Amino acid sequence: MTEKKKHKHEEEIDENQAEAVAQSFQEEEQVKSEIAEQLSAEVESLKKKLAEAESKISEYKDGWARSQAEFQNYKKRLERDNELMYISMKGDIIKKILPALDDLERALQNRPAEGSWADGIELIARKLQNMLESEGVKRIEAVGAEFDPNFHEAISHEPADGVKSGFVIAVVQNGYMLGERVMRPALVRVAQ
Repeated sequence: MTEKKKHKHEEEIDENQAEAVAQSFQEEEQVKSEIAEQLSAEVESLKKKLAEAESKISEYKDGWARSQAEFQNYKKRLERDNELMYISMKGDIIKKILPALDDLERALQNRPAEGSWADGIELIARKLQNMLESEGVKRIEAVGAEFDPNFHEAISHEPADGVKSGFVIAVVQNGYMLGERVMRPALVRVAQ
């Protein structure tokens, strides 16, 4: 081969190799582009899944917080209801005891001058009064106080010397309170 032919042949080989390298480079770029598109699509898909998962987490967390709050409110309401029921039951039992205490007090007001049994009745009346006080029951003091329909029940209006109109002059039956609640108003006579 002559030098020209050889040179031409080498140029053809170099051109073929250059074309092959260029074609290989283009194919490689195309594969890279396809891979990048797939990765991009996969990243977008994962981002969507993450956003959905985060929204579900938020939704579940809110639901859990609401459930916890509802449960706490339920517990408080149950405790309050139990306390009110306890106070109501306690008040019902005490209301049943009050007539017996009233009878003992009336008996003591009319007791004979002599008689040791009257001392026993007085002791029983004091014990009952102390038991009631230990349970939070207070007697409503009425004599000399201004008539208040929240605490007193007037059975008569009478003229009274030296007492202003609208003031209690006598108690017929004692009234009692349990805490801040009136269990039984005092039956009173009021000055006119």
